Amino acid sequence: MPDWSYQTLFKPLLFRLPSRVARSLTLNAMRRVSRLPGGTLLIKTLGHMEPSPLLESRIAGIPAPTPIGLSGTVDPQGIAHKAVSQFGFGFIEIGPVTLQPIVNSAPIINETHRETIEYPSEYENDGLEKMRRIIEDPDHSLPQFVRIAPMPGAAIDQAIDEIVELLQSLSKTPASGFYIDFLSNDRTLDENLRLLEHFKLRAKPLFDRNKKPLFLYIPLDYNDDWLSPGVAETDLPIWSGYVVGHSLHHDENNHVHIGLAGKPLALSKVSQLRTLVSKDSIIKVSSGIHEPQDALDMLHAGADNVLLNSGLVYSGPGLPKRINEAIIYDRLKHTPPPEPPSFWKHWGWMCLLGIGMIVGGMIAWLIAASSVVLPYDEDFLGMSRHELQQINEHLLHFMSHDRITLAGTMLSIGILYYRLAKYGLKYSQHWARTALMTSGLVGFPSFFLYLGYGFFDPIHAAAAAILLPMFILAMRRNPDQPSYKPVNLRNSREWRLAMWGQLCFVVLGISLSIGGIVIATVGVTNVFVPQDLAFMGVTPEQLDIANPRLISLIAHDRAGFGGALFSNAVMLLILALWGLQQNHRWLWWTLLAGGSPAFIAGLSVHYHIRYTDFLHLLPAYFAFALYIAGLILLYPYLMGSRQSTFSPNEQTMTIT
Repeated sequence: MPDWSYQTLFKPLLFRLPSRVARSLTLNAMRRVSRLPGGTLLIKTLGHMEPSPLLESRIAGIPAPTPIGLSGTVDPQGIAHKAVSQFGFGFIEIGPVTLQPIVNSAPIINETHRETIEYPSEYENDGLEKMRRIIEDPDHSLPQFVRIAPMPGAAIDQAIDEIVELLQSLSKTPASGFYIDFLSNDRTLDENLRLLEHFKLRAKPLFDRNKKPLFLYIPLDYNDDWLSPGVAETDLPIWSGYVVGHSLHHDENNHVHIGLAGKPLALSKVSQLRTLVSKDSIIKVSSGIHEPQDALDMLHAGADNVLLNSGLVYSGPGLPKRINEAIIYDRLKHTPPPEPPSFWKHWGWMCLLGIGMIVGGMIAWLIAASSVVLPYDEDFLGMSRHELQQINEHLLHFMSHDRITLAGTMLSIGILYYRLAKYGLKYSQHWARTALMTSGLVGFPSFFLYLGYGFFDPIHAAAAAILLPMFILAMRRNPDQPSYKPVNLRNSREWRLAMWGQLCFVVLGISLSIGGIVIATVGVTNVFVPQDLAFMGVTPEQLDIANPRLISLIAHDRAGFGGALFSNAVMLLILALWGLQQNHRWLWWTLLAGGSPAFIAGLSVHYHIRYTDFLHLLPAYFAFALYIAGLILLYPYLMGSRQSTFSPNEQTMTIT
């Protein structure tokens, strides 16, 4: 469930359910999808979340694809780790893990107005034996860091014994490292220092044998005055770093709150830690990250890694991708972008292809609105235009309607090709290249769908012969490059509206893709739908008697239109899924200009020839409503001020 479906459809429904039920439904649904044949590919296709190589890093020597981790509170039983690992995470936290299960069936409460989740127990888990099985048999390839803790209320010696036993049991599993969670405000400073000292003595032999990194887990509301003495007791050869927790303790029932309210404390802890520890120490933080700007704030304060928990619930599964994009932009914003390649290297050929489609569409529209048929059509039929009119008074109007809709679709394809080449392919944007590649791969073969009916269209064949080399030249030597333009950082009103706009265009792209396949299939099989025959007032048998080649000619038009529509739709769908980025104004104008010719052609010709059957036009009305709604909802997001994407510290920057 990408953000455009989560924010608009699923989140409002899930938030009406008890939180435990909603979490179970969501995780099990994602698990089922990921285990279907092609399920992970579907997740990747919908989200396009593959992390850039620019984000690769090492956590205490362990390779991680990104600096973003999944908190153990999100999926404590590892139900959907296979699916979630496709979201752009670099590592996964397992835990907390205690020796014995800690069970609590009290409700988990969503405080939506504060974007906070209240848990009845901080350490609720299935216990060592069950959690060990999750760690030993991962269904993903990401590093796993295990948070281990003593049973609540354990005395100092007992806590040390339990932590050591957990380490001994889990050290031979595929766990990449461990978070040691035993510091507590319920103990005095001296007691916490004794814990650290005793653990260091007990754990050092174990550490020397296994060499798996250990991180000291620091509760979010841990006394700030105790932080410096505690860090002074840590021994760098044992401790690879620190993890700032996510839980705020608010009542005597030991309920904890995880959410946006923890951000100020987390920032303070991270900043304080960074001044106390060496630059080689890793600092992770797991609180108050609900939008990309929150993650950047943590990284600027000194964190090396961030973990997501409540932010996924309130912002959606696209949050890791958005943070990854923000991190890349943050790292590159002071780096001059590379010079764009020359016109003739690759992108210019796609511009020429687009111009060719535009010119071809204009010519096709002019012919379809005037003579309708061309000399080679008349030669194929052995009949003149006047003789065709004698067969049926609506026949030429019907053929004109097919050809004008095809012309409008050609214009739309040409505009999208030109715009995506000039503003996307030119800058080696992966999504733009994929959209153009996919459109061409399905579009060029569709030129020849009509051959099954024995009709060879020389103009279509000539167009394919001219345009195909341009397509091949445009697709060569296209290495992916990151975007150097500002990205979305806030869960603003514009962003939330854009989720609805994106939903409209995704549904539009899917609908038009289905429509293109259906029209092409009808074109090469039955040729007509009942409304077509009712409009003309004839049967296929009567048309076949009038001219045995007439249906083949009509089939060529229908199949060609269906193929062109499908080619256009898949390009629009990929743009809607992967390409929308805040304040990229050219995208809004591309959607407006690219969709207008197809809708104008399709709707105007039906009214012009009075082919206005409601059921026949209902799909077009539905598509047009999605198109207009999508443009309106995306307008503030795509056409807003560039300044709205920056953090307060960047507001004075001038972007050229």
